[in-house]
Amino acid sequence: MSSIANLERITLQVRRDILRMVHSVNSGHPGGSLGCTELFVALYNEILDLNEGFDMDGENEDIFFLSNGHISPVFYSVLARKGFFPISELKTFRKLNSRLQGHPTTHEKLPGVRVASGSLGQGISVAIGSALSKKLNNDNKLVYVLVGDGELQEGQNWEAIMFASAKKIDNLILCVDLNGKQIDGSTSEVLPIGNLKIKFEAFGWKVLDIENGNSLKSIIEKLKEAKRETNKKLPICLLIKTEMGNGVDFMMNTHEWHGVAPNDEQLEIALSQNPETLGDY
Repeated sequence: MSSIANLERITLQVRRDILRMVHSVNSGHPGGSLGCTELFVALYNEILDLNEGFDMDGENEDIFFLSNGHISPVFYSVLARKGFFPISELKTFRKLNSRLQGHPTTHEKLPGVRVASGSLGQGISVAIGSALSKKLNNDNKLVYVLVGDGELQEGQNWEAIMFASAKKIDNLILCVDLNGKQIDGSTSEVLPIGNLKIKFEAFGWKVLDIENGNSLKSIIEKLKEAKRETNKKLPICLLIKTEMGNGVDFMMNTHEWHGVAPNDEQLEIALSQNPETLGDY
């Protein structure tokens, strides 16, 4: 168990990692990564039941899939800070022959990554397959998957959502990053997705809300509640209201930092708002 204070220290450092990674190659997606930092820190330091070491099968341990793979910077940072691979490897982000590609892939055999997620809309289907596998193998651990709200504009998600409830996939926890923004603007402007709580409930899911998805305390409490709701014949959906670019004042309240790297001056301002806590790579 980690204290909130310690998790907050990790969160600050992960934000620094994200900013420095995308700045170093002038490429990447800082907005959504910053918005989901608290979620990833909570998952990997407080919630997921993980084995020592890493293997692709994930037997007798919780499994996490990242569907919206463009927010790979936060994923890589948290994996490295958790010891999946050397922190110094973050320097190779998006560089030629790096294991840390812009979207996570599997042929580089990066510990912690079980599926390539460059194409949006597929993560729920993959997670359902993994959850079914656990049931067939009498493995009582859970499967978690994160999707973006804009990603839910794609149809395959809704086929998977319908399937999960029909087949009572109740060892699955779906997290939705509900920041209301995507690359071209707000989700309401690009393609409104409506009331997701009503939609998921209509599709036969148990739905929980996290009103402040950038509060470690709120995230941990609701994720633990979600775990208690598993194995009750319903898949679980967590609607997590986050702020894109959270922790960097000029990146918040706009979609414009979805896929734009800060310049030198902007990096220094952003880093000054997120003091070093565990040591930069």
